[in-house]
Amino acid sequence: MSGSTTVYVPRDAAALSVGAEEIAKRVEDEARKRGKAVEIVRNGSRGALWLEPLVEVSTANGRVGYGPVAPEDVTSLFDAGFLDGAHHQLSLGVVDDHEWFAKQDRLTFARVGVVDPLSVSDYEAHGGLVALRKALTMDPQAIIDEVGASGLRGRGGAGFPAGIKWQTALQAQVGQKYICCNADEGDSGTFADRMLMEGDPFALIEGMAIAGLAVGATQGLIYVRSEYPHAIGALRAAVLLAAESAILGRDVLGSGRVFEVEVRVGAGSYVCGEETAMLESLEGKRGVVRAKPPLPAVEGLFGKPTVVNNVMTLASVPWIISHGASAYRDRGAGRSRGTQVFQLAGNVARGGIVELALGVPLRDLVDGFGGGTRTGRPVKTAQVGGPLGAYLPSSAFDVPMDYESLLAIGAMLGHGGIVVFDDSVNMAKQARFAMEFCAEESCGKCTPCRIGSVRGVETIDKIVAGERRRENLELLLDLCEVMTEGSLCAMGGLTPLPVKSALDHFPEDFGIESVEGSTRGATA
Repeated sequence: MSGSTTVYVPRDAAALSVGAEEIAKRVEDEARKRGKAVEIVRNGSRGALWLEPLVEVSTANGRVGYGPVAPEDVTSLFDAGFLDGAHHQLSLGVVDDHEWFAKQDRLTFARVGVVDPLSVSDYEAHGGLVALRKALTMDPQAIIDEVGASGLRGRGGAGFPAGIKWQTALQAQVGQKYICCNADEGDSGTFADRMLMEGDPFALIEGMAIAGLAVGATQGLIYVRSEYPHAIGALRAAVLLAAESAILGRDVLGSGRVFEVEVRVGAGSYVCGEETAMLESLEGKRGVVRAKPPLPAVEGLFGKPTVVNNVMTLASVPWIISHGASAYRDRGAGRSRGTQVFQLAGNVARGGIVELALGVPLRDLVDGFGGGTRTGRPVKTAQVGGPLGAYLPSSAFDVPMDYESLLAIGAMLGHGGIVVFDDSVNMAKQARFAMEFCAEESCGKCTPCRIGSVRGVETIDKIVAGERRRENLELLLDLCEVMTEGSLCAMGGLTPLPVKSALDHFPEDFGIESVEGSTRGATA
């Protein structure tokens, strides 16, 4: 709109939950009353959830931010001259210069919160489609070699090298192949997938199209959890726009190549985040884990070779192809290359998205970017890697956040979620919750998970109640070993991780002195 001022008001689910829709309406109404011409762009969230709703105004000096804005603040913002970037008590200055953002290294999230999520032209203006156009000129093997050389590993939690998975699918001599995006983001304290799908859906679509070119797949499916209605709406709209712009369809960017994408909605089962259970659900069956082998890359959806990758994994691909494998691999530590989109949640002062090279110390995330606890009390622990991740004490916060360093101390990176707790938390209750969660969400196919989790709840209750503590602690440790070694998938296999970490680091909350692989030190 000529002569107008562009105002950005997020439509991300987190921003909507704290009044963003009402703010957008009030900005429009207030501008009309004052005779001011404004163009309101509904962008995604920048990821600083502690500042939401974050309203930005385009100025000659850059985009100036104000936040967190409440609907009743709109009038005073206009009075202060915020359309010109003037000072107000909610002023943050130029958003890109704000310390919280400036210290990050955003590759996958470079456009999230910056662009109009449903504007193909805006996407292209910020580097979109460069990778897809380049991939269309490359041999499939060359694409896979580039992804492999980058060191990209599955960002959904397993950390399996993406290049190896794609290579396996490429080598399968079958006509029909599939690219399945696992967007069933069910871990507590994780929201990166949702934010990218709502804030930059074309990045995911482009990544899937490149994957299709690489392995010879013509059909892509995005499996989204039903609890993400805004992400589902954004994805479906983006798929239609991509088809209209020939990003998808029977003639991708005029190349004669075929790639279609369909959005499917899950029914709310946590275990469908496991790739084979997701495939069962996509086939219209009950979401139950399959035995492996065969691997999905060999025999997946409808028995055909299928690449299953997480949202963050696929959305990282366009940056790698457009900037080169070495630029991605130069970031990170050891065998953990590139960036990770960390998610700060729980009792934390500044929650949100932090994208940095793998290897950053956990303390930098919790105390630095997170600012400690929201309550102001000391940090007692942080659970890293989702509800099946380990509880780490604050004394272990110097650990580098990469796959190998965390594994070395009995933890895991997972999807990059970090949930912070202050010193008022009872870790016996948290351990019990892990077993209770597993009992609730188990698909029921294997006995260690189905029965073990129920017995785990009962045994923890007995320990806390002081009932034969020594014997029941021994029983709990044995039960954890059976679940770890005997479960069919990570649901039962990883549930002991939060339980044992709580026991190891916070035995006093269970009424015991210490746990060193046995019950020695337990009080009567």
